[in-house]
Amino acid sequence: MDPGELRAEMVDGLQERQPVDEAVAVAMRTVPRREFVENAPYQDRQSEAGGTTVLAPAMVARLLTALDIVAPDTTATASDADETTPESTGDVLVVGAGVGYTAALLAELLGERHVHAVDIDRKLVYAARSNLESAGYGGVLVDARDGAGGLPEYAPFDRILVEAAAISPPARLVDQLAPGGRLVLPLGGPDQTLAVVDESGEVIDRRGPVAFKPLLVDGEQGSAPARNRTHREDAEREREPGYFAKTGWEQEWIDWDEQLRRR
Repeated sequence: MDPGELRAEMVDGLQERQPVDEAVAVAMRTVPRREFVENAPYQDRQSEAGGTTVLAPAMVARLLTALDIVAPDTTATASDADETTPESTGDVLVVGAGVGYTAALLAELLGERHVHAVDIDRKLVYAARSNLESAGYGGVLVDARDGAGGLPEYAPFDRILVEAAAISPPARLVDQLAPGGRLVLPLGGPDQTLAVVDESGEVIDRRGPVAFKPLLVDGEQGSAPARNRTHREDAEREREPGYFAKTGWEQEWIDWDEQLRRR
């Protein structure tokens, strides 16, 4: 079957099962997912590639629909845009570039120059750049960064999407939102919800349960040696596998006693 037909069939199936923003659906019908996922790219399932989790198409659609992207009006003049959205930058940041598929969809929606992505794992950054280039979105900026720090050189952003869980909205990401912007991320520890956060750091909407790996700090990425931990962390990890033990610990100290009581 033609790849375009496979993409259309995939999106049709998603729209039967869940709400999908129409602009997001069009982008998913357009972007060649095979450039990012070799194994069964048009099946709605999560997979692993290059040491990272590749989100299922249904989850990607949920994230982008929650992001509430407003595609640029190509018929409007610059003066019109200035009058209607004086604070808008049109830029979006993806924290957790992964294989680059989400960034490609955003580039299809907004244009390559408006999309930026960061990942703490340098190998994934190289892979995402290569995949985006192959798919025709080489203009997307992908950099190796600690995700919680964002990309301040290119801030502010109208939208920030985090494809990793945090206990609370990272303050530096909130600070990089433009007025009226929104941050979308999985919020919580063992029990997470997909949260929408405004420029003040307040959760303004929740879009249902999700299960993501935690946002990592330097030393916890798959291609790096484990960072040094405190004696308490080492003892805690040895005694109890916990939620974050396999892939890393949160940006700030977790009250493990409380977390363990919830299990």
